[in-house]
Amino acid sequence: MKNKSKVLWERALSWSYDLPDVSSQAVPRFSVEDIDPSPNYLDEVCLEIPRSTVSLRGLAVLLGVPGLVLALWVLIPLYWSMLDDNWSRDWHIAFVAVVMPLVGLWAVASFVKMDLMLPRDEPIRFNRLRRKIYLYQFRFHYIYLFSRKHWGVKPVAYNWDDVTAEVYRVYAPGHGGRIENVMLSVRNPDTNEVIDRVFFTHDLYHGEAYWAIARLFMQQGPEALPKFVHPPRDWNDDDGLSHMHRLAPKVHWPEAMDRESRTAPSEGEAQ
Repeated sequence: MKNKSKVLWERALSWSYDLPDVSSQAVPRFSVEDIDPSPNYLDEVCLEIPRSTVSLRGLAVLLGVPGLVLALWVLIPLYWSMLDDNWSRDWHIAFVAVVMPLVGLWAVASFVKMDLMLPRDEPIRFNRLRRKIYLYQFRFHYIYLFSRKHWGVKPVAYNWDDVTAEVYRVYAPGHGGRIENVMLSVRNPDTNEVIDRVFFTHDLYHGEAYWAIARLFMQQGPEALPKFVHPPRDWNDDDGLSHMHRLAPKVHWPEAMDRESRTAPSEGEAQ
């Protein structure tokens, strides 16, 4: 398991409850064969489930880029006129006029960058023979906009037994009054502290279904899964994707992790 020095809160804000744990034999509340999209890939060793951090791809670019251009067009002449005036007498007005728009521009630029850099899929692989999960994880940070350290795909691997699926509920007008997301938290088995928390699904339906599929696969193997109604999707294939998804970076696992996540451990291999 990848070690991290950062320790997160045991429960994040708006936590509601946990889904059945990795060893639970609980039966899913509903059938999962018609889940859409269905798992990307499935064999005796590996199950790959699709994932997308952003549900509406391209919205930030379509709205944010024109907004940035318009804001710069308005602000640049304003700043020049302020330099010509003795605006230091009203420093508090100048502060609001200068700093607040820049903060807004920075925030919009962060969303636009995320929309452009986010991969077309952020899959999670479950290897039942190694008892590990592999996450094609895209990291980002709204403050460190130009930092390579805080932005980009950084795949990680964790032990399956250290993972918990958590349901978070936020009440928001215009979304039926409630938004339900599912996150995956990872605990350090020695200290029981949460060392990572990653996005899983945007809604409870997909969260419960994908988590049930993963548990069945890890516990009993592919024979425990139904025949899925929808065919698997190759997200690196442009066919049927929106224009924004076609512009998004394709999925390229690191060679070593790609091989490890799809294969059984060899004899004598350290786990």
